[in-house]
Amino acid sequence: MNYRLYHSTQQERHLQTSIGEASTGVLYSFLSPLFKKDVDSMESIQQKETTMVRGVGKKTYEKRLKELVLFILAKRRTKGRFDNSHQITEEKCDEPLVSALSHSSFSSSSSVASSYSPGYAKLNKRGGAGGWSPSDSDHYQWLQVDFGNRKQISAIATQGRYSSSDWVTQYRMLYSDTGRNWKPYHQDGNIWAFPGNTNSDSVVRHDLQHPVIARYVRIVPLDWNGEGQIGLRIEVYGCSYWADVINFDGHVVLPYRFRNKKMKTLKDVISLKFKTSESEGVIFHGEGQQGDYITLELKKAKLVLNLNLGSNQYGSIYGHTSVMTGSLLDDHHWHSIVIERHGRNINLTLDRHIQHFRTNGEFDYLDLDYEITFGGMPFSGKPSSNSRKNFKGCMESINYNGNNITDLAKRKKLEPSNVGNLSFSCVEPHTVPVFFNATSYLEVPGRPSQDLFSVSFQFRTWNPNGLLIFSNFADRLGNVEIDLTEGKVSVHVNVTQVKKNRIDISSGSGLNDGQWHEVRFLAKENFAMLTIDGEEASAVRTNSPLQVKTGEKYFFGGFPSLGNDSDRSQLSFQGCMQFIHVDDQLVDLHAVEQGKLGSFANVIIDMCAIIDRCVPNHCEHGGKCTQTWDGFKCTCDGTGYSGATCHNSLYELSCEAYKHLGKLSNQYWIDPDGSGALGPLKVYCNMTEDKVWTTVNHDLQMQTPVIGNSPEKYSVLQLNYSATMDQISAITNSAEYCEQYISYSCKMSRLLNTPDGSPYTWWVGKANEKHYYWGGSGPGIQKCACGIERNCTDAKYYCNCDADSKQWRKDTGLLSYKEHLPVSQVVVGDIDRSGSEAKITVGPVRCQGDRNYWNAASFITPSSYLHFSTFQGETSADISFYFKTSAPDGVFLENLGNTDFIKLELKSTTEVSFSFDVGNGPVEIVVRSPNPLNDDQWHRVNAERNVKQASLQVDQLPQEIRKAPTEGHTRLELYSQLYVGAAGGQRGFLGCIRSLRMNGVTLDLEERAKVTPGVKPGCSGHCTSYGMYCENGGKCVEKYNGYSCDCSSTAYDGPFCIKDVGAFFEEGMWLRYSFPSPGTTAKDLASRTLLSSTDTEATVPDINLKAEELSFSFSTTKSPCVLLYISSYSLDYMAVLVKPSGNLQIRYNLGGTREPYNIDVDHRSMANGQPHSVNITRNERDIVLQLDHYPPASYNLPTASDVQFNSLKALFLGKVIETGKIDQDIYKYNTPGFTGCLSRVQFNQIAPLKAALRPTNTSSHVHIQGELVESNCGASPLTIPPMSAATDPWHLDSASADFPYNGQAIGDGVNRNSAIIGGVIAVVIFTILCTLVFLIRYMFRHKGTYHTNEAKGAESAESADAAIMNNDPNFTETIDESKKEWLI
Repeated sequence: MNYRLYHSTQQERHLQTSIGEASTGVLYSFLSPLFKKDVDSMESIQQKETTMVRGVGKKTYEKRLKELVLFILAKRRTKGRFDNSHQITEEKCDEPLVSALSHSSFSSSSSVASSYSPGYAKLNKRGGAGGWSPSDSDHYQWLQVDFGNRKQISAIATQGRYSSSDWVTQYRMLYSDTGRNWKPYHQDGNIWAFPGNTNSDSVVRHDLQHPVIARYVRIVPLDWNGEGQIGLRIEVYGCSYWADVINFDGHVVLPYRFRNKKMKTLKDVISLKFKTSESEGVIFHGEGQQGDYITLELKKAKLVLNLNLGSNQYGSIYGHTSVMTGSLLDDHHWHSIVIERHGRNINLTLDRHIQHFRTNGEFDYLDLDYEITFGGMPFSGKPSSNSRKNFKGCMESINYNGNNITDLAKRKKLEPSNVGNLSFSCVEPHTVPVFFNATSYLEVPGRPSQDLFSVSFQFRTWNPNGLLIFSNFADRLGNVEIDLTEGKVSVHVNVTQVKKNRIDISSGSGLNDGQWHEVRFLAKENFAMLTIDGEEASAVRTNSPLQVKTGEKYFFGGFPSLGNDSDRSQLSFQGCMQFIHVDDQLVDLHAVEQGKLGSFANVIIDMCAIIDRCVPNHCEHGGKCTQTWDGFKCTCDGTGYSGATCHNSLYELSCEAYKHLGKLSNQYWIDPDGSGALGPLKVYCNMTEDKVWTTVNHDLQMQTPVIGNSPEKYSVLQLNYSATMDQISAITNSAEYCEQYISYSCKMSRLLNTPDGSPYTWWVGKANEKHYYWGGSGPGIQKCACGIERNCTDAKYYCNCDADSKQWRKDTGLLSYKEHLPVSQVVVGDIDRSGSEAKITVGPVRCQGDRNYWNAASFITPSSYLHFSTFQGETSADISFYFKTSAPDGVFLENLGNTDFIKLELKSTTEVSFSFDVGNGPVEIVVRSPNPLNDDQWHRVNAERNVKQASLQVDQLPQEIRKAPTEGHTRLELYSQLYVGAAGGQRGFLGCIRSLRMNGVTLDLEERAKVTPGVKPGCSGHCTSYGMYCENGGKCVEKYNGYSCDCSSTAYDGPFCIKDVGAFFEEGMWLRYSFPSPGTTAKDLASRTLLSSTDTEATVPDINLKAEELSFSFSTTKSPCVLLYISSYSLDYMAVLVKPSGNLQIRYNLGGTREPYNIDVDHRSMANGQPHSVNITRNERDIVLQLDHYPPASYNLPTASDVQFNSLKALFLGKVIETGKIDQDIYKYNTPGFTGCLSRVQFNQIAPLKAALRPTNTSSHVHIQGELVESNCGASPLTIPPMSAATDPWHLDSASADFPYNGQAIGDGVNRNSAIIGGVIAVVIFTILCTLVFLIRYMFRHKGTYHTNEAKGAESAESADAAIMNNDPNFTETIDESKKEWLI
């Protein structure tokens, strides 16, 4: 290639200085690849070095070498330029290539007259009739230019015929090296149609997206001005191209032998270009005796790179790596390859498509012996390798690590193998392909009235169905139809000589794979045979009765018209054919093209325009790509993703997101980076607390014994997680806090070897870093938890195990520095001594919170915005976020290119718009909501755009989808910054945006908002959208990041106040809740109850009620009994009873009547062991009762009854133990008492069971007789059954999920016997623990005061460790938590 060098005086001086200071090796590297026409090749220079140094001395030699370089620079100073890194770069390749050509360089399909000949088709020229026009304006016309030799083409420009109505509005460009075997210019994965002119004289220029190299260019008009005809003037821009070419005949091999017999490289750069019509062949190969090898070869017309940097004989290191790229590389057009290797990192570039990968194994150097061979395997290679075919075709510009192989071969510096011939001009094949589309046919004549029917041809296609050939027999004996049916070749012979008969045979499978396949069909009297790809095994024969007499015409690919063949159901063929033989004669397709033979319609001869739409694969995340001729389809089954290109994750980003969908604690799939590269993973989501815990498990069992490995000093325990390290890192990075429990149990096995020794044991965390601190401590502190808290069993050491005791000891704690988590290995050292034993426990990784989910910013002015780096979403882009506003409109975000853009905005109070332009014109998708979107509620927006379609969804409204055009631009090219909020002078968004994710990456709105005027970090008002999730009277409490539900005034618990708080009552158990007695001060009451008062000195008056609400649920199998009783200081009372019959009864005695007012519920027996729900509401005389899910029933107190419930005293559950007069029926029901379950008991604002089971400020009002065991066995059943596991996409069957640490969903019910046994066990354990706690606190009371009295600041810290802990709140929190666990 010709280079043009240019540099300024300043650059030249700088370069001369650099050369003057350069070493010989640097000068070699400078000379070698660039100046082959002025000096010998790199290798020849190095070969002469020794002789020259001996003759003139080393210093003189270096001086002359530098002078040589400077001389070459001076010689070429006006022919090019150097950049600042001293690399030679090309001048812009933009010279006009057509204007200087003679008329003989032009040709065309036809011309109106000589004055319209193609030689006049030069841009801005007015000769002749002012341009080229063909005799007919149809789709078979073309204009062709011959540049005389190969050129690099970078742009094309067109004009219409001068001062006329003739111009082309759309055209295609074909190119070729030989004037045959044309290739259409491709762009964005399609055969590109260039937009043409809108008048006769203006110039429309198109810069090619990628340059092409060709000698011939052909312009094919597709459309033209309707008021005129085809008229064209053109210019093609580019520059000269030159390269040495080598032709390989399939036998010859070209070796490049190493001077030192061995080549050990850390870096390799290998580049070449090739073209071939063969689908198999080795391009180059090198190997070493140590097992290293590198092979580049074609397999099924795809490029395969096999590489091994080293394996070992034990199999623990397996270095073989195989990567496949490209497709349809047997098209006999040039393809460019560059392989760049640095250690194990590889860049493989094929025709501008770069694939990055990393080799397997652990070695970085490639060790090759003797040689690397081009064109095939070496003859001294392994026997197993000789089965591979050699390369047949052409190569040029072969460069191996700076050595120009083609130049060395041409100058006979390399010796090819003795087999075959090596030539330096490319031999072109004699094939003539023909291209069919959906409306094409090719008709060729045969030899009529022959008794042997014989056809053969090769075809390639992606379509599973299509007509290949049809021909009628002479004398109406029948016809032959050969079809492609579901990827098989099927032959149907209709025989009509006696009675209608049909012969059907088929062969092959999967023949619509884009490869060339050969079909041969032979038929004669009473015999027919079909063969595919020349394989004898594929041959199918039949001896059915058959009489053959060949007809006159053979139709390939379709019919000229349906005519009398309207019963033909087969589709037309889309694809390519070649080597068409009819009656044993090769069809001359050039004669067909010239109209001398047969006829055709809508075919292109001498071109195969097949495209592999699955390479590169637009189906993401492992989606399977299948294609037809016109498009592709992605199958996403089993990937965890959905959408047209498998881009969207089926799962939520985190446990936090599941919580706000109303999900309960269970195992779920999450996808931390959404549409990013990381796949989904299974985790356990614990949603019982205010903040959600995410748990990732591993396979290391608790208390795993550590076995000594003599003579190995260390024993390594490997932890295999249910997720990859990258997936876990995504969780820890977005979490607010993470922890992992670790425990070392020891007997004569030291841990960290404190105080001054090197650790015997350490753990390995993220990024394979070793860590020498233990649970309860922190980075940089070689101590265990007891060393931090100064309560080790031996005060001389900082770990219990370091005392080397013969008794079992333990060091435990939480690792909470999340940047180091998770633990991937534990390496244990001190276990090889006699009597040494150790056990390791490592808990799961547990993370709390999701910072990304609540990452928000508030836009407070219409002109405020945040800016981020340019959004990279060329072929696939997704954007999701939540917004909340009261404004009627505003721009959410925008990113611009030259003409391309992407934009999301609130267009009106009910419309969200997603608009973009990738070069095909602006596209807008609008979702309209039936309700206003500016309601200050959170709304979710999901927008996606890929090469198949674009979509927009708002909340749960139907998704709007817009299909992409089948041909056109597909790449979104953006250059400006991404603006969130006001952009380009438009009215910005007023309100909050939260959790903005683009292609799986969360933008940190909060951090950027901190330094941006007009924008505030965070967003208030979460309760307006999420307050509905706080059920059963729970109150929504605003937080900076999110919200929480306050359940203190309800009988429920849990993050959403939906967990029933209940208990199991044994026979004889009872609970009393005492209402505040008259005269109690509000201050005292507020400290003990749920009530509050602004006047804390006032006394609480007598409690008298004219209305009350009571609700609870229960289950029992025994009757009669007292469920609930409310007493008073007067004779008023209220009771809920189960009568001896099992029916429910509610009694009110409010005074004024001789007998209490009874409500008897006779629906059915309530003592059936099933949960039942009771809700009672009274307002003066009106009573409403709802039992279970029956309709509410209304009752009225007698008119004589009082309506005020006077002087409330106590509420009893299970039994009434009250002084004074008690109703006799209630007294009878009191023995033996209630046995069963009570749950969610609430009387007005009082929840007595919850006060008993959850220590709160009302617990002092509760008295319990017996042991109260918490249980939800009395919880009322749900009115709506939960979603089944089969229909819930987020649910995981816990039976199928095998995790060693928790991860099971908590059931809704507890067996009664289990509850009793559990209660007894709990009482015993609680008693023992209380005793132990008392003794331990007494024994270690002095050590306990150390932490309590420790100074808060680092200035007063007693040690360096204490100072670190004081200055890092995370450590303090961890220690406090661990101490709490130890004391419980």
